[in-house]
Amino acid sequence: MVDAVGKVGGQQPTLTQNPAAVHIGHAGAVLRDPFDMAVVIPTILRPTLAQAVQSVFAQDFQGRIHILIGVDQSDAPRTLLSQAVAGQPAHCVVTVLDPGYSTSKRHGGMHPAHDGGALRTVLSYLANSRYVAYLDDDNWWDPAHLSSLRTAIDGQDWAFSLRRYVDPETGSPHCIDRWESVGPGRGVYNTHCGGFVDPNCLMIDKIACEPVLRFWAHPLADLPTPEPDRSVFHQLSQEYRWGESGQATVRYRIRPGDVAHGHRRDWIFEETGTRIA
Repeated sequence: MVDAVGKVGGQQPTLTQNPAAVHIGHAGAVLRDPFDMAVVIPTILRPTLAQAVQSVFAQDFQGRIHILIGVDQSDAPRTLLSQAVAGQPAHCVVTVLDPGYSTSKRHGGMHPAHDGGALRTVLSYLANSRYVAYLDDDNWWDPAHLSSLRTAIDGQDWAFSLRRYVDPETGSPHCIDRWESVGPGRGVYNTHCGGFVDPNCLMIDKIACEPVLRFWAHPLADLPTPEPDRSVFHQLSQEYRWGESGQATVRYRIRPGDVAHGHRRDWIFEETGTRIA
């Protein structure tokens, strides 16, 4: 929300726009007490952001939720943020971090992670909860996502759910992903990467897994696929105890421009008998 820093009347520099961080909550909402859960959402302000945030509001999780939205530099109107938090329930507090510039090299920033730069790392540290889940602004969750993962992480350092491929335009479900984001030692990425878990499916104990947080911004260079999500998964699966919900509670939009789309199209046909574009 900060666009510029300027001087007024030759005096000391002053902020000319809005604060870089705002908290949105009901009257009497308490920030200083730790929340039961936190959700980190990096965004370039896609129109689908509202659907993502509203799916967090609709969770059946019985506890207070801290939702942290980090805005990577975007020309999209900030009114999208107001639309996203419409109808916010009393047990949720939203923190919006909008520095006015990108932290990703993709958009002129400093950090190599192309999907949000340092935002996932920064927001993970800012989250006022031990337990942190991640959601992209073009995906959404079923109501039982957080509650089932919170059960799965008991006695573990991190946990994951499964995901469901959905149409990018209509949101209609295709099938459960049984090939890619299926956990350590499984799936088509097992041979080269030891498996994989999509960030949208993750929940971590950020205190137990604190050394991993930096890899959201600076991926490991020596991996077969040196991307942030692969780097975080590699460290989690190699160094930390994990659990799984066994439930496909993530709705994951598949896009024709993705490098894996051809394979996904074939898998969906094998699973459902339906050809997609």
